[in-house]
Amino acid sequence: MGPGKADLLDAIEASGSISAAARSMGMSYRRAWLLVDAMNRCFAKPLVETHPGGGQQAGAKVTELGRDIREAYRKVVEMAENGAQGEALDMLTRALKA
Repeated sequence: MGPGKADLLDAIEASGSISAAARSMGMSYRRAWLLVDAMNRCFAKPLVETHPGGGQQAGAKVTELGRDIREAYRKVVEMAENGAQGEALDMLTRALKA
């Protein structure tokens, strides 16, 4: 997790689409997809769920874990900037695959 991935999660949540999120961030769809794939492989459960095809279910959705990880990451960054560690870092560590 890093600032770009956290921002990508924000953009996916706002748009409901990986391609729209990528466009809004000025990156290629392929780059956005690779970042989503890397995030999903690093954690025990997906941070982004995708639903290909047409219709109302099509698109991408940030999961509850994805929102929790993004929030925890930003707390860790804030604490690191303030020279502290705590529960958010522990949560991120526990959520990673062994």
